[in-house]
Amino acid sequence: MKKLIIIGASGHGKVVADIAMLNGYTDIVFLDDNAGTKECAGFSVLGKSTEAPEGEVFVAIGNTEDRKHLMEYYCNRSMPVLIHPNAVVAKDVKIGAGTVVMAGAVINPGAKIGTGCIINTCSSVDHDCIISDYVHIAVGSHLCGTVLVGQETLIGAGATVSNNVNVCENCTIGAGAVVTCDLSAPGTYVGVPAKRLSKPKLTGGID
Repeated sequence: MKKLIIIGASGHGKVVADIAMLNGYTDIVFLDDNAGTKECAGFSVLGKSTEAPEGEVFVAIGNTEDRKHLMEYYCNRSMPVLIHPNAVVAKDVKIGAGTVVMAGAVINPGAKIGTGCIINTCSSVDHDCIISDYVHIAVGSHLCGTVLVGQETLIGAGATVSNNVNVCENCTIGAGAVVTCDLSAPGTYVGVPAKRLSKPKLTGGID
């Protein structure tokens, strides 16, 4: 029996639980800091996020800072890579611990995906892209070939990053934006082509 403790009893947690079941996990429990949450996706919520019993841990929290904090808290625990069976991942792709690849996602040859990333539904990461730690590639977004994405960056839903472009760390790329040149300053970028909107990064993520 394969056991998994999922931290984050939210909508994102539900999707992670479904992928975990498709990966052969049959004993699944949740942890969440909301005391009123008693179950998620039909599985029990046992306690707070820092109270994991023995077993493999997966942090299913969309907020980048919280996901990073909890993954560092559990750094001595085993954290699986969860890949939906309907995702397409080339054989030579390297994926870091605690990363989830959702249904319909495509990751092409030569790509490298860091620790604690979210490669969301129907997104694509083309050949030779490098995705740093704690990056979220949101639903339906697309990275063309040889893109580099710095850590803790969010590529918003439906956004596109053109080939051979570098996106620095701590960026938020707005939904539907098109990035056509290197982004060297952290901040929020929106529009076509994407332009910097403000200095601070938007902290909101998926739930």
